[in-house]
Amino acid sequence: MLTAILASFVGTSGRTVQNQGGKPAGTHQDLTDAKTWIERLERPERIPGLKVNDVIACLKLKPGDVVADIGAGTGAFSIPFARAVAPSGRVLAVDVWPGLLDYINEKAKKENVSNLRTVLAKFEDPMLPKDQVDVAYFHDVFHNTNDRQAYLKVLVSELKPSGRIAIIEQEFNDPIAKKWDLPADRITKEQVAGWMSNVGFHLVGDFDIFEGPNNPKGTGMPDRWFVVYARGPAPGN
Repeated sequence: MLTAILASFVGTSGRTVQNQGGKPAGTHQDLTDAKTWIERLERPERIPGLKVNDVIACLKLKPGDVVADIGAGTGAFSIPFARAVAPSGRVLAVDVWPGLLDYINEKAKKENVSNLRTVLAKFEDPMLPKDQVDVAYFHDVFHNTNDRQAYLKVLVSELKPSGRIAIIEQEFNDPIAKKWDLPADRITKEQVAGWMSNVGFHLVGDFDIFEGPNNPKGTGMPDRWFVVYARGPAPGN
């Protein structure tokens, strides 16, 4: 999840990174409480940086699709996704924090979105209904999984055979990303390509909507890469 409060830092190896809720040793988990996440993620200036309509267009979401928004946070993507796949599709807003899921439920109710349901996940398993999900979507969340390869193995076992996985992550060396996370807590497109290959997925989309001049200014958000994978060998293999 993207955060914007950069005032709270802890010293690590001679430099500073954001204090992200006291990560247990050897993990990448951000244990910031739900109340703080809501304050961070609901900043009005953050919303333009999400480019939600562009993401929907890149994913080619359509009525009838089932989308799992994994690490849904406050539902910034979940609710627009639900509208994009209505009336016959639905969205699963997935998170490990009950407080965030409660917030999404209240938000959906206020906005009259009825084709969304929340899913309480485990750190090692998104807990998706088997063979129902068309798109599993991560926005600056996948890096928080502890064993990325093992997580993908579980995830692909839960998707439809035709299911896709979309991952948006911070550019590894973006200055903002380097303030937020240690190198071990950031990931690259090349790492994702390797993990995906190991579970039989290949690249089907690579979008630059969050890169360089395409990344909206004034949002406090780093440049990000955006890739989509699907089952099968890479073309030409």
